Amino acid sequence: MHDPLVIPTDEGLYCPAGNFHIDPWRPVATAVITHAHADHARSGHQQYYAQHLSVPILRHRLGEHEFTGLEYGEQRRFGPITLSLHSAGHVLGSAQVRVAHDDGRVWVVSGDYKRDADPTCAPFEVVPCDTLITEATFALPCYRWPPVEEVGQQMWDWWSGNPDRPCILFTYAFGKAQRVLAALAAHTDRTVYLHGAMVALTELYREADVAMLPTQPVSELPRDETFNGQLILAPPSAAGSPWMRRFKNASTGFASGWMRIRGNRRRRGYDQGFELSDHADWPALLNTIRDCGASTVLTTHGRSDDLVRYLREHQGIDARALTTLYGGEDD
Repeated sequence: MHDPLVIPTDEGLYCPAGNFHIDPWRPVATAVITHAHADHARSGHQQYYAQHLSVPILRHRLGEHEFTGLEYGEQRRFGPITLSLHSAGHVLGSAQVRVAHDDGRVWVVSGDYKRDADPTCAPFEVVPCDTLITEATFALPCYRWPPVEEVGQQMWDWWSGNPDRPCILFTYAFGKAQRVLAALAAHTDRTVYLHGAMVALTELYREADVAMLPTQPVSELPRDETFNGQLILAPPSAAGSPWMRRFKNASTGFASGWMRIRGNRRRRGYDQGFELSDHADWPALLNTIRDCGASTVLTTHGRSDDLVRYLREHQGIDARALTTLYGGEDD
């Protein structure tokens, strides 16, 4: 009986044979980072390995550390372990971590991922493995995403249908905001105005040659600007803050997978809800588990227990939930 290639520890997911951690939540010597969202990428590690497009974002969010950027598919040796990163389709620079032992075993840590088309990042790559550690954020059958083209049309109809009011779309600053800007480019070339929390991250996407609508910081416009007929992107934390006072009679929306459940929109008080997620929905989770051929599936954050139960009862897969500190900012 072999020891597991990846185990949960107090510091995070750990590969004992290679002596490195994956997305650790406490300081460690060597951290392999799947992507730059705050619940997966934390400061204080001695050495960071990440996909090279993640490095500028990590540097922006964490400050200066010792970063090593890897290409997708590039291999690095850690003792008997060959490590490589493979596209997760989640956000710019996101990666699955392939951990291959010299004895032939292969584990994959998915990080966060999606399989929907997204021009702002590389598409998801199926990575065959024996054991898959997968996220389970939206692991219920009710979560099935509409085509992004349909959601982009809905956002454009809302924006263009409010010529006498500002339209404020709340969405996450890293990944989702840039995906909105790319989706709307199919309908218009108008400028979108950004909350300050989104400005630097959007510029990093432009530096990576991601095509999006033109943007301008809200702060650059005069205080008496009405923003009528304009679209403003802001993080959810801005809702109800003093920053909102300059927008009179605004129509508000929220872009998130949580908007699939209509009651969430009502409870949060948004005028519009747009079903746009950077995570795998229920069919994509099941398809990924099937496509990678894993005989063992370990689940992290979200609806872990629900996915484990389904895999055991309906697909006969050896499935278990792992306790982690992931989950939070990027749904």
